[in-house]
Amino acid sequence: MCSGNFAKCLGISLMPLAIVCVLCNILLFFPGGKPVEKEHITEQVWYFGGILGSGVLMIFPALVFLGLKNNDCCGCCGNESCGRRFAMLSSILFAGVGVAGAGYSVIVSAVAINKGPKCVVLINNTVKFWDSPFLNGDYLSNNDMWAKCVEPSDVVSWHLSLFSVLLVMGLIQMALCAVQVVNGLLGCLCGDCCRGSDGAV
Repeated sequence: MCSGNFAKCLGISLMPLAIVCVLCNILLFFPGGKPVEKEHITEQVWYFGGILGSGVLMIFPALVFLGLKNNDCCGCCGNESCGRRFAMLSSILFAGVGVAGAGYSVIVSAVAINKGPKCVVLINNTVKFWDSPFLNGDYLSNNDMWAKCVEPSDVVSWHLSLFSVLLVMGLIQMALCAVQVVNGLLGCLCGDCCRGSDGAV
């Protein structure tokens, strides 16, 4: 497969992943699917890992990858091959941006999963207050601890599910951008290996 075509496939794959990450981050502003005061939202949600890291920052490399196949830059002194090689080289820089953005989202998600959500807890079965009752991921291996969160209902599974999706999507995005780094290097060094029937690169 041509390096340009392969980059386009990567760009197509990145777009829906970015959309999913943005939606997950937005949903995390509604713990358990319910609106709450902003001070009751988990701190890591405000870091916008899904919106900025795996969302906005991922749009740029995705668009660049999509446009590589149709890049008609005349390049160096009218040498189209040189122009395409330069385009592939520049895609490596955007792939680096994608890796950084997705990496940021992965780190934020991992920290959020480890700390757990903010929720309403009970003291002596009477006093209610908002707190982060879990420490160092202790709730991950003990579902009975989830009962510490009284409200919002299902907030623990909501928090864990959405941040887990962000974590997995971020890792996939990092892998795809890393693949484009290799593809970009090959395209830069070897040029676009495929030629159409008309002999155009």
